[in-house]
Amino acid sequence: MKEHRVPHAAGSIHDLVRKATHSPDLMTPAETARLSDHVLKAGEHATEEEQAIARKGTVEPENMNAAEIQLLGRRAAAKK
Repeated sequence: MKEHRVPHAAGSIHDLVRKATHSPDLMTPAETARLSDHVLKAGEHATEEEQAIARKGTVEPENMNAAEIQLLGRRAAAKK
């Protein structure tokens, strides 16, 4: 019988990026806020739209939809 694992909190930015791009609906508000903060503070040429979404994510992470979280995940992945 398969063992089903419960999603856990991501420990690193790399884990957050993977989770944001592959399963954004499973992101917790704390993880969303951490990813948003990373996009804002990493200084990696985020567009104005991405910066606005990241600001929203730091203030109201529970109101972020899956498309916005994926956009932040793709931006963070491009920063490598």
